[in-house]
Amino acid sequence: METQQQLNYERIARAIDYIRQHFREQPNLDAVAEEVNLSPFHFQRLFTEWAGVSPKKFLQYTSLTHAKGVLRGNREATLFDTAYETGLSGTSRLHDLFIQIEGMTPAAYKNGGKQLEIAYDFGGSPFGRLIVASTSKGVCHLAFFTDEKQAIADLQVKFPNASLSHKSVDIQQDALSVFQSDWEKLPEVKLHLKGTAFQLKVWEALLKIPMGQLTTYGSIAQQIEMPSASRAVGTAIGSNPVAFLIPCHRVIQSTGTFGGYMWGETRKTAMIGWEGAKMGADPAQLQYAQ
Repeated sequence: METQQQLNYERIARAIDYIRQHFREQPNLDAVAEEVNLSPFHFQRLFTEWAGVSPKKFLQYTSLTHAKGVLRGNREATLFDTAYETGLSGTSRLHDLFIQIEGMTPAAYKNGGKQLEIAYDFGGSPFGRLIVASTSKGVCHLAFFTDEKQAIADLQVKFPNASLSHKSVDIQQDALSVFQSDWEKLPEVKLHLKGTAFQLKVWEALLKIPMGQLTTYGSIAQQIEMPSASRAVGTAIGSNPVAFLIPCHRVIQSTGTFGGYMWGETRKTAMIGWEGAKMGADPAQLQYAQ
């Protein structure tokens, strides 16, 4: 049975999707509330409870117009250098800083996880249900899903020779705590990932994008010192095995559009806005770097 949090997310996702399609019309509160079959008062309250800010404020983070404005901003300072010089990072311990990646051995990579024991469980988030899987060394898979059986089947495809068991372990709960915990008291999360050396390098670069900020595929290529590899970078980002914790949703197109996302463009838009709201940043001060 769906939780109230999931139902709320679905309502807000519908609202965001409507706004993305009609942003040029600048729909007001009444118009968006009507689209999701809620009274303006109820919609305003639900949205504020979900995001921590009003719909009007939240939309400043999610509109394409704002994304393009960000891209026209200061292109000289790098995202990674300016992150700690702005008020966006504040004093919070951003979740990017406590995640460590360990690659699987070449043998485990090539043989589909043979001899690996993988525990998996399900959890909730503001953006829908999640399946989280882990080895003894760390989280190896985190993905949004709508069908539980299909989610398990997808996990099995990724690790065809591993031994899967449905059970909850602390490693998984530490990963999921990012959605509920005080951001200054988050536990350290370790990831145990199956990927090529290039993919691991790209995923590690994604962890350096501070919460509340955006970058582009070309920027990531520059950061890993492979400026001509934007297409390959995009492919590696698209194969990210750990949703949200490895923040591929913070990478947008150089044109300013948010672009595609493995788990849906509406969810990506919601994440960007939710993170901006959590950081308490003024949209006009949101930093962008190449």
